[in-house]
Amino acid sequence: MSAAFLPRPLLAASHPSEPELLKAKVEAGQLPPMAERLPKVPRVVSLDGPERAPGRYGGTIRMLIGGQRDIRYMPINCYCRLIGYDLAFNFQPDLLERFEVVEERIFTFHLRDGHRWSDGSPFTAEDFRYVWEDMFHDKKLHKGGIPTVFRVNDKEPVFEVLDTLTVRYTWEDPNPDFLAELAAPTATRLMMPGAYLKQFHHKYQTKEKLEELAKRNGVQDWVALHQKMSRIVRPENPDLPTLDAWLPRTAPPSGQFIFERNPFYHRVDENGLQLPYIDKVVMGVGSGDLISAKTGTGESDLQFTNLDFADYTFLKNAEKRYPIKVDLWKRTQGARIALMPNLNCKDLVWRQVLLDVRVRRALSLAINREEINKAVFFGLAQASANAILPESPLFKPEYRDAWAGFDPDQANALLDEAGLVRPDRHGLRLLPDGREAVLIVESTGESSFDSDVLELITDHFRKIGFRLFVHISHRELFRRRITNGETVMAVWQGLDNGVPTADMSPRELAPTSDDQLQWPLWGLHTLSGGGDGRAPEIAEARALLDLFRAWRQSDLLEERTAIWHDMLRLYTDQVFTIGIVNSALQPVVKSRKLRNLPEKGLFGFVPTSQLGVYMPDTFWYDEDAT
Repeated sequence: MSAAFLPRPLLAASHPSEPELLKAKVEAGQLPPMAERLPKVPRVVSLDGPERAPGRYGGTIRMLIGGQRDIRYMPINCYCRLIGYDLAFNFQPDLLERFEVVEERIFTFHLRDGHRWSDGSPFTAEDFRYVWEDMFHDKKLHKGGIPTVFRVNDKEPVFEVLDTLTVRYTWEDPNPDFLAELAAPTATRLMMPGAYLKQFHHKYQTKEKLEELAKRNGVQDWVALHQKMSRIVRPENPDLPTLDAWLPRTAPPSGQFIFERNPFYHRVDENGLQLPYIDKVVMGVGSGDLISAKTGTGESDLQFTNLDFADYTFLKNAEKRYPIKVDLWKRTQGARIALMPNLNCKDLVWRQVLLDVRVRRALSLAINREEINKAVFFGLAQASANAILPESPLFKPEYRDAWAGFDPDQANALLDEAGLVRPDRHGLRLLPDGREAVLIVESTGESSFDSDVLELITDHFRKIGFRLFVHISHRELFRRRITNGETVMAVWQGLDNGVPTADMSPRELAPTSDDQLQWPLWGLHTLSGGGDGRAPEIAEARALLDLFRAWRQSDLLEERTAIWHDMLRLYTDQVFTIGIVNSALQPVVKSRKLRNLPEKGLFGFVPTSQLGVYMPDTFWYDEDAT
């Protein structure tokens, strides 16, 4: 398959006005005028639509975060990528002017002529070469070798600099999830500001100077120095040039982090105004438990983190007293809450019980999802297996409904068939070794929903001869216990991406990672190339892996679509995870004056990057609003 993705023509005015924040610097000669700061072909953002309109410059967005580490939300929501998703989750060039894909294995990227990093230095192919040669292939900086996204059948691509503005990656075999990796919330970085970072690299800097810089920055050696100064997941280095809409101006530790507009940002609106409209974003650090209360008193202009549906009633009432508006967006997980049977648990008896699909189906059928939806989610969610949402082009009702009806009679029949005897018709069933069927479900206790839902499921399971207890542990211990096999079942969220397209990787449906709670050792086996963990013990899990590998080898959209459906059908029919509800609602609170943020949207990590696909650089304040 061959495809080319081209930029839209610029519809800009010939002399767009400068943001007020930058005028003094331009007039003093400290910054070039806007026309010279923009690429020759900037990205033009269309603001057509009933809830979108061209805006005006100025203003500060205040946000609240529960800890300093949460400044990581800035690059996720800025959503500035080489290639990103549009609102229909199609790929589109962003930092790139255009790109071409041939047979899903040859990727040619064309940069924007005149595009600059935030410090004014040119953004060129040299920034890609620096990452590829001086970072990924430096054995001290990357001890484990290049990132796994670059390895296809254990082979890395050929990287080429074709000219100052063009680079190419060529694999022997298809790499169909490469673009999705570049469009991800925490994308694989192909480029970094090499001109800045070379001062921290042993190839370009003297040993004596590196030792001096390491000591000054409180680290042991040049490797730790380079890692600290180049960290982009959390923008902690105000001196690190960026391509994002806003620049970090605050180094930690701090109780407040300020981000200011990037004067060399590459996007403009249809009238030629350079984005972002908003001058500053200020993130205030406080207790996560108090964020809902502070949001309700108008202390945040835009809030979605540290809020949940349980906060909605309070926040909605606060609308009457403070200048905020509370909207409800749909969460994109395959399940807002799901039970995760650990098919790799150390308890051999429980493991064999849970490996029996009849038991997993019975546990799913025993749950009264409609009761849970009404009692916990006010009937506003959707009873569902852990499956994809109607907003996905791959959606079929059969995936949502697979073994998700409420049928305790069928559940009991399946458990009888599986050999879990019940001596007393109203008592507990017995495991094959004679123990009572007492199921301990591990929880982090981070959400009130978990405890409310598990309380209802406890009653549901009692009717099929299972007793359920909840054990709460801190998230780090929670995951460690699951990986070590100490946990038999856990409660967590379902699929991260409930709105996939066939171009997105179906890796979540197969044992591919050690952080998959239902089969951590099987996932580790795949992740390690067979060097660690344990190979899947059941044919259906192996079949999912085979299908995933076939998807990775495919360069035909029709074939990848068919593989997705085969995997969804098998995954939901085998009930490897037990979804409860999906399409749950997420409060998004904004200032009444804030524009271009829709009343309804999709909220999640993958693929929306929280608010990222809705382009926060286009948000603006309408001071005439009431």
